[in-house]
Amino acid sequence: MELADRAVGFLLCCISLSIFTYYTLWVIILPFVDSDHFIHQYFLPQEYAIIIPVLAGVTLLCFLSVFIGSVMLKSKKKKA
Repeated sequence: MELADRAVGFLLCCISLSIFTYYTLWVIILPFVDSDHFIHQYFLPQEYAIIIPVLAGVTLLCFLSVFIGSVMLKSKKKKA
């Protein structure tokens, strides 16, 4: 089981590193590259660089709030 955990951890690290690299290139490097360069076809428009993280953060906060609320309601029912 330890090998499976290490494989999952390695996979998650690789995915996180690739997302971080892609986003860093998209937000920091790409504005300095000419707009007619071929590399622009691999990236979304710049507006999405703000919209996607904001929507992901709001979604995460919503799920976290629902989870905490459900745990609080369950613990309140156990006490009563």
